[in-house]
Amino acid sequence: MSDETTATETPAAGRGAHQPGDEIAGHSGELAVAAARAHGVETMFTLSGAHVFPMYDGAVKAEPPMRLLDVRHEQTAAFAAEATGKLTRVPGLAVLTAGPGVTNGVSAMAQAQFNGSPMVVVGGRAPANRWGSGALQEIDHLPIVDSITKQARTLHTAAEVATGMDDAFTVARSPHRGPVFVDIPMDEFFSSSTGPASAGAPAPRLEPDGDDLAAVATALAAATRPLLILGTDVWADRAEEAALRFVEALGIPTITNGMGRGIVPGGHPLLVTKARGAAINGADLVVVVGTPLDFRLGYGVFGGKDGATPARVVHVADSPGQLSPHATLAASVAGDLSSVFDGLLEPVQRGRRGDWSTWASELADVVRATVARDSEMLTAEADPIHPARIYGELVPRLADDSVVIGDGGDFVSFAGKFVEPKRPGGWLDPGPYGCLGAGLGAAIAARLARPSAQVTLLLGDGAAGFSLMDVDTLVRHDLPVVMLMGNNSAWGLEKGPMQMLYGYDVVADLAQRTAYDQVVSALGGAGETVTDPKQIGPALDRAYAAGVPYLVNVITDVEAAYPRSTFGI
Repeated sequence: MSDETTATETPAAGRGAHQPGDEIAGHSGELAVAAARAHGVETMFTLSGAHVFPMYDGAVKAEPPMRLLDVRHEQTAAFAAEATGKLTRVPGLAVLTAGPGVTNGVSAMAQAQFNGSPMVVVGGRAPANRWGSGALQEIDHLPIVDSITKQARTLHTAAEVATGMDDAFTVARSPHRGPVFVDIPMDEFFSSSTGPASAGAPAPRLEPDGDDLAAVATALAAATRPLLILGTDVWADRAEEAALRFVEALGIPTITNGMGRGIVPGGHPLLVTKARGAAINGADLVVVVGTPLDFRLGYGVFGGKDGATPARVVHVADSPGQLSPHATLAASVAGDLSSVFDGLLEPVQRGRRGDWSTWASELADVVRATVARDSEMLTAEADPIHPARIYGELVPRLADDSVVIGDGGDFVSFAGKFVEPKRPGGWLDPGPYGCLGAGLGAAIAARLARPSAQVTLLLGDGAAGFSLMDVDTLVRHDLPVVMLMGNNSAWGLEKGPMQMLYGYDVVADLAQRTAYDQVVSALGGAGETVTDPKQIGPALDRAYAAGVPYLVNVITDVEAAYPRSTFGI
């Protein structure tokens, strides 16, 4: 028989490309892989489990085969999918076996929900024909994940898989983006059916309301000391170019957070993140785009110190459900963020009543003074090592295409202060969910998504304990990553506040100077411990040149805590 499909044959789901709407046939795993591939998915993150074997068969038989990336803990698979969604803006795919496989992915799904990261988690499920009789790992996942996903559903039959999976990816990648969970009973997973090939199309973009745009433009044009804050959704909505045009055309001082970092490149005269306090306390209008008004932004209250009038606030989001329900807003608008930026530009320029250049210059002066003041910490010769000194050595070595990943508490807080990416899409952190243990998964995702880029994982010694075993995954899949650890032998983010509250601390100490680099070496990577600040730079040079997963384990001063103004409550 010819390998070519005749006019009367139904194409197999795992074979080659299909035209949207074509009827395709295969077992549920093949149908699911075909839908994922149509939406741009290239990698399946997983840990082997019999409940989801059909997904592996579908990946192997696809043409070309879909990459299978297997990990040592399901949390890493799910965090890798979440980071893939953030980096590529195509939904990441995690495939988790039933029961504990799914529950091990819960934290990553919650993080994706908080961050607006597009991802699809496919779970195994005990067989339908045994449901209720006590099959292995029989549990109803949906009540567990419903509150932390955009959509959670069971595809009860093989006939539902093609359209159900297409819908899952469409929902995940549509504003406001986020995680979608689907599980399939094991007996139906192995069963065959047919269904339409996916077109892989996202939902139409939401155009902003004209009256809302006008209200925002009026508020901004009337401001004398405006401040713009750009967050993760500006990147996720592919609005980074429109945002930079807006900033430069108006000359508006800007702060970035999350994956908004790098949209206004580090060193740009209008990037005033290093003058954050002066900017927030001095602004008369704060325009927040693509990030919630949560604890990181004072719940939407800016300024107002010593009896001063707080700034007026404008909130801009990619979808109406993301607009703040609690803050007092001068105006708000929701919709496609590129359309918002471009739609505001002309009316703001036309209606602007004052010159913002003096205000921008004042903040630029504060930035320069902060840089000069920080240089003392960045070059500190203290023994034990001050954590800031690590960044004094790291920042000059970061390439423009760097992907920097933060997984830690106190140590990574310093990164937010000193690391300013040169390009958008190069910064990953846990976001407002604050989940430790995401770093190894994110590093795996970054190395796959940006194969030629410099990838650096910043690790606290506490955070490393959640996922360091997945260095084995980096080694097995030949994914070189530089891991830079600030090792203060403590849960630093908790130790200081507990001492402040009670005058003592408990359960905040870890073993002294643990040789985590030897753990990495035992798993097939390499590394070294650094106790002399002068050796941090040379160790980093060796790490970037090594071509293997490499951990630089820097022993730091537990007393040198990050000076924070909020504890997140």
